Amino acid sequence: MDILIADVIGDVALVLVVSSLLGALARRWGQPRVIGQILAGIMLGPSLLGRLPGHLTSRLFPHAVLPSLTVLAQVAVVIFMFVVGYELDRRSLSGRRRAAVLVAASALLVPMSLGSGAVLIFKSEFAALGQSHISHSFVLFMGVAMSITALPVLAAIARERGIAGTTAGATATSAAGLMDVTAWLVLAAALAGTVHKPGRPWPVTALLFGCFAAIMLLAVRPALRWWISRRRSVVSNQWPVALALALGSAWVTASLGLHPVFGGFLAGLTMPSADGSPDPEVLRPMEEVGGLLLPLFFVVTGLSLNVSALSGTAFIVLALICAIAIGGKLGPAYVASRVGGLGSRDSATVAVLVNTRGLTELIALNVGLSAGLIDRRLFSVLVLMALITTLATAPLLMLIRAPSMPVSASERRPVAPPPISASEP
Repeated sequence: MDILIADVIGDVALVLVVSSLLGALARRWGQPRVIGQILAGIMLGPSLLGRLPGHLTSRLFPHAVLPSLTVLAQVAVVIFMFVVGYELDRRSLSGRRRAAVLVAASALLVPMSLGSGAVLIFKSEFAALGQSHISHSFVLFMGVAMSITALPVLAAIARERGIAGTTAGATATSAAGLMDVTAWLVLAAALAGTVHKPGRPWPVTALLFGCFAAIMLLAVRPALRWWISRRRSVVSNQWPVALALALGSAWVTASLGLHPVFGGFLAGLTMPSADGSPDPEVLRPMEEVGGLLLPLFFVVTGLSLNVSALSGTAFIVLALICAIAIGGKLGPAYVASRVGGLGSRDSATVAVLVNTRGLTELIALNVGLSAGLIDRRLFSVLVLMALITTLATAPLLMLIRAPSMPVSASERRPVAPPPISASEP
């Protein structure tokens, strides 16, 4: 037991150091920090370190430590999803405009339809990656995987580029918030079809989850709002309550057979604030705790990823899903933005921003992998797609927002910036 504890502590220290270094390098190269953290997870896994002499990956991360690292990683993801839901309720779902709704609808439905359709058309290619059985849940999951937008990474990139308070930044952020809510609901429906609880069919699980969500939003949320509004409360610090709410909600969804991330996201939507905006006393410590542990999630993901084992068929599928994921976002989002009244440059900016996937995509992919919806080879392909689409965001924005390009008066007009959290995922 002492050796196991020592290994876990040493692995946590190693992951934090490597992730911090690569995250800082990513920022220096104009990329979000999450790119460096994803690369750290891939480098420490079998894709790179595992190919060196001495089996370094298995030595540094022996099988006995993986359950402990996985638990810490899941706690980090639950906290992260709480933060997404907590900010989403106030930042992205209020005051949205016509353009944001049009962008959300088109940039979600088009890639979702294309992704689901591709599975049915290219059955043999997906079968070569271990997907011999094309179930309804798998078809639905692939649609979600093609259509997800990473709201926290999008917001961080928009802030760093100085466009968070512009028409394009606000539109993209609002649209991403709407897409996040819808995508997680569809993913929950896809996952419900894979639940095999003894004596409990999946429609019953879906009904129980709906009842739990109703209780959280219609009973727990008003009760918490009343408690927060009191001048004197038994517990003056709210963030332990938020943490307990996130972990408790995650426990309920996990007990139902769903993934804990759904509970964390629901808890974030449930947690109220006194003035309608995220409370810094709740948000900041939750972000700090989640951000400290999130690199463990990337390493656990990297240990399930082996890029070097992919064959020619895998790269054909990668090209296919990249074309669907990118084309299904950029084209519809640009057209919807133009129909919504935005100028050409702002429309292009919105399209590029909503094509960002990052951490949110990785969480969804891990949900699919743990539920048995996708094979490890397809998981590796989808992770590469998430990395490619996120890496492309910063260069495309630099090209679109080049100073030499003409800017119309409507594109110069700023809007009130949404409250963006201080820390970056």
